Amino acid sequence: MTMTSGTTKPTVPLAPVRALHIGSGDPLLLLHGFMMSPHCWEQVAERMSSHCEVFAPAFTGHWGGPDFNGWYLDISTLADRIEDQLDELGWRTCHIAGNSLGGWVGFELARRGRARTLTAIAPAGGWQTPSTQQVRVGIKFLSMIPFVEIGKRLPPALTHSALVRQAVALVLSKNTAAAPRRGIEAAITSALNCRAMLPMLVSGLRFPALEDLSTLKTPVRLLMCDNDRVIPNRIYARRFLQELPDSADRILIHDVGHVPMLEAPDRIATLIAEHVYASRTRLRAV
Repeated sequence: MTMTSGTTKPTVPLAPVRALHIGSGDPLLLLHGFMMSPHCWEQVAERMSSHCEVFAPAFTGHWGGPDFNGWYLDISTLADRIEDQLDELGWRTCHIAGNSLGGWVGFELARRGRARTLTAIAPAGGWQTPSTQQVRVGIKFLSMIPFVEIGKRLPPALTHSALVRQAVALVLSKNTAAAPRRGIEAAITSALNCRAMLPMLVSGLRFPALEDLSTLKTPVRLLMCDNDRVIPNRIYARRFLQELPDSADRILIHDVGHVPMLEAPDRIATLIAEHVYASRTRLRAV
């Protein structure tokens, strides 16, 4: 597996990664969630690399990603930087799969005409601005700040202890035993090194709502996680379910949490691959 911050393998000790870049075939962009990093895509990227050229970058202000100046960091800025990277790769368009914040940025890139297909996995950003849903999400992440600040001052032996790993796994997954230790430790390390946390939360109330999803031309597959403890479907998937075009897939994935790539990489890779292959069929039909 090639990592653009240096050549390494996924079995080595955790280190910040600017991007995972692996495989050959159809271009596939994988976008991680808020306070996460490209590490969460390692298992899916490996599975997709036999038929896709996979690029999974770190967002601006996140562990391994580009730095930034100022107190505000919004979706448009994140998407701008991803577009720069796509241009560097020579990818005018690509298939996109994004989880949580990555799904939100994926919708923005699709709106800009950069997506051949979009697989949105437990996407964020489906709330109105302002709204109680938006405020509730902000409060949920603000409540994490004391734990993150304490964690920064503790040795890795404590921050990666079995108790902390189990607590984090419960937030991110349904079947904690299926989430690999490396993936959970990467999630912890990513959160402790996320420079974008406060700037994005401070900017939160300024984030515009997603534009009318019914006008989106990109083929979309919406994947909802039935044990999502971060942005539960019953509240945060409503707008996606209502506004996405009738042609969009709407799939509920059973027995997974908010970051299903950790505990069910085979299922997630298959669902992404199906959507990519379906687009080829549509193009041949045209």
